[in-house]
Amino acid sequence: MAGELAEKASKVIVCKGKKVREFRPASDPLEDIVAAMLGPTGNLRAPTIRTGKTVLVGFGGEPYETVFG
Repeated sequence: MAGELAEKASKVIVCKGKKVREFRPASDPLEDIVAAMLGPTGNLRAPTIRTGKTVLVGFGGEPYETVFG
């Protein structure tokens, strides 16, 4: 499921605490994106939100403000 979400997105933003990583599926390795999207149990980190061609994974205030205004 994580791979399918990433493949359909133009941008994937992953938040883990204060650390934020931004991926471009067109140029970044899919396995790196999927690894960042998954939590320690192997499930998608929560929350995972798809809006348009952007996928937000995890919680971080600044990326949400940027995407949602």
